[in-house]
Amino acid sequence: MKPQTGDETMRKSNIAMNEALSFRVEHQSPSSAARVGKVETLHGHFMTPAFMAVGTRGTVKGLLPNQLREAGCQIVLNNAYHLMLRPGDQLVRDLGGVHRFMNWDGPILTDSGGYQAFSMADINAVDDEGVTFKSIIDGAAVHLGPESAMEIQNNLGADIIMAFDDCPPSVDPRTSAGVLRRMGGSTGPGRSGDHDQRLQVAHRRTVAWLERCVAAHRRAEEQSLFGIIQGGTDLELRSASVEAICNIELPGYAIGGVAVGEGPSEIKRVVEHTAPLLPVEKPRYLMGVGYEADLVAAVRAGVDMFDCVLPTRNGRNANAFTRQGPLRLRNAAYREDQAVIEPGCDCLACRGAQGGLPEGGFSRAYLRHLFMAQEMLGPILVSLHNIHHFQNLMLDIRQVIKEDSWSLLSERWPVLEREPGCVS
Repeated sequence: MKPQTGDETMRKSNIAMNEALSFRVEHQSPSSAARVGKVETLHGHFMTPAFMAVGTRGTVKGLLPNQLREAGCQIVLNNAYHLMLRPGDQLVRDLGGVHRFMNWDGPILTDSGGYQAFSMADINAVDDEGVTFKSIIDGAAVHLGPESAMEIQNNLGADIIMAFDDCPPSVDPRTSAGVLRRMGGSTGPGRSGDHDQRLQVAHRRTVAWLERCVAAHRRAEEQSLFGIIQGGTDLELRSASVEAICNIELPGYAIGGVAVGEGPSEIKRVVEHTAPLLPVEKPRYLMGVGYEADLVAAVRAGVDMFDCVLPTRNGRNANAFTRQGPLRLRNAAYREDQAVIEPGCDCLACRGAQGGLPEGGFSRAYLRHLFMAQEMLGPILVSLHNIHHFQNLMLDIRQVIKEDSWSLLSERWPVLEREPGCVS
């Protein structure tokens, strides 16, 4: 009988004790804080750095679970707020939990809904007890606080659940028209016109709410609760948030309140300051980021996990990501273009479905036609390609970390030298 290695023994011991999560750094970059790791959950493992596909309402729009697997996804993200509203977290619980409900047998992370306090600020009110939302379903008032956020996520049954936090705009709403619109055009109750004061309030609430989340968490043996660091672009406040949040022992920690109004250089500055302060033995999660260059910078700072709606949101709007840079497929330039989105890509859109023509995938001209004709296949194919694109980036990043060959990454991914969001 083959003797068990120490790693195998520990993994089996973890599972036997029903520990919800274990994390192991398998390779540390000698030239940066980047590392390759493995996260084990009760629903399987995923390798880090990892990019999570966003399935807000229990589905990554238009894509089947097996297509996500084929595209390289190992973990998906759901949003507790949206599932609470429809179909209801108790119904999902009664139907076997979110894994069974969406027919995904791998790891799932649920976002608590705290971000909606920022993104839907024109229809909510925030105070020390939580957030009162105007339901996007029927307009009814819905209150969400630390205790209810935990109950909802306990009902849903995801492997990783997020603490309920207060997510302020990272920049002063009065100096950013986009943020001001998102904040409802006013500073409103609980949203001080003094941005520095607003950040302090968010810091205090986030720490207090985390303590309440820990007390309310009823399935710690099955679900791992991550705390969230806030502080906007104030590095001193970020440091204070790390100290207070990480003083509470948790399976992992996240950097929140990023990419909510600030530009790429500010995102990089905040992440490079904050990530190294987080416990080295725990997974580090950067929420809601982003473009390829943002991801690489964060990985080099020591971040392990990411999520963003960009791959599928852009895919549904005819914007395809490639290693050379994004393509806007509605452009007339692609009307007669017979090339696939990205020659050499082995995603379903570029290589073609089994039983198709020998030359393979779907042309840019055909994809443009689908979007112009409002056919649903267009968003499906481009979303698939985009998901595959980001998963391939993570694969290459993990390989580069192991080989310490960062210069090769830019050669393989010229998009890393482009300005984020620039399209062709």
